[in-house]
Amino acid sequence: MPHLVEILLPLTKTLTREKLDTIRAELTDRFGGATLHSNAPAEGLWRDDGDLERDRIVIVEIMTDTLDRTWWAQFRERLENQLFEDEIVVRATEIERL
Repeated sequence: MPHLVEILLPLTKTLTREKLDTIRAELTDRFGGATLHSNAPAEGLWRDDGDLERDRIVIVEIMTDTLDRTWWAQFRERLENQLFEDEIVVRATEIERL
């Protein structure tokens, strides 16, 4: 079953255009394409220990016929280290092509 993988990247000073281009290039080389939603960043709100947190994110989407969970976990950890983030959300959804 094919999957849509979404990477939610927080917009911070460490996420430069060059880094975004490098991420997209790596994913395009591996999966044959990647969509980067960067012109209209999404904004999220959540509570953390009673404090209201806010961030803006860029979403990267990849479609793949197979889901290599080990590769994605290692890729996520690498992104977290490169971007100095405690956690980057990488999620996958089974899709049906219409």
